[in-house]
Amino acid sequence: MKSINTQKVWFITGASRGFGLEISKAVLAAGDKLVATVRSKPEDLAAQLGNHENLAVVTLDITNEEQAKVAAKQANDTFGRIDILVNNAGYGLLSGVEEATAQEVKNNYEVNVFGLLNVTRAILPYMRVQGSGHVINISSIGGLFGYVGWGIYGSTKFAVEGITEAMAQELAPLGIYATVVAPGFFRTEFLDHSSLVKTSNEINDYSATVGEMRSFAAAVNKKQPGDPVKLAEAFVKLGHAEKPPVHLPLGKDTLAKFREKTAAFEQEISEWHDVITGTDHDDVAA
Repeated sequence: MKSINTQKVWFITGASRGFGLEISKAVLAAGDKLVATVRSKPEDLAAQLGNHENLAVVTLDITNEEQAKVAAKQANDTFGRIDILVNNAGYGLLSGVEEATAQEVKNNYEVNVFGLLNVTRAILPYMRVQGSGHVINISSIGGLFGYVGWGIYGSTKFAVEGITEAMAQELAPLGIYATVVAPGFFRTEFLDHSSLVKTSNEINDYSATVGEMRSFAAAVNKKQPGDPVKLAEAFVKLGHAEKPPVHLPLGKDTLAKFREKTAAFEQEISEWHDVITGTDHDDVAA
């Protein structure tokens, strides 16, 4: 059993399946306390996690800010503090940028960005009072590298990357850390209908690009290289790190894509260097 000084209290959104469920299992196995959120049937998740003595399950629709505030208060009232927030809840949207309707785009942002912000605003007041805490936001390989068919979804994760980078700077003087985790392709339910939305509108002109991605996504479902159990173990290490990083890409595929992108970016900078550096006023020192 961990001592009271090393035991952490986690708050994890979207804990009923996928990453959220695996991280929840790992947190409890590590001897930490956990507040796990689900949109409905909290008793089912509690039973799935063995009705653990260190577990509290609360109902939360992250798009409802008032519910987020209530859930945060419940967590603090139950365990006396909140050390780690994992903003995990979200879903994928497979679509060409032009194909997605305005409502489909808004819905994706409502959960993946605005929902994340709702929960963050609800939890941070407790961390600020404590003078400690760690906000962990889950991004994606699609938040580091633009993919055909994932432009809208990826843009929500690009937003999460930028939000977290700024938060890390804003929260550091308050004793609070912020990390954005970018997993690659892991063997979860992400490509199932339960977690992935495909737009009703499909444009034939994109059949060779977005259409191919739809076929690819269906073919690789449950064959992705990443192991969710190992990802969960990485999260526990991250939560207990004395000095956590701002960025944590997970998976060899993520690392390879990020390095590919930065190399291509450096090449473009080299090719366009004179144009890039030639736009300042003449009185600005070189």
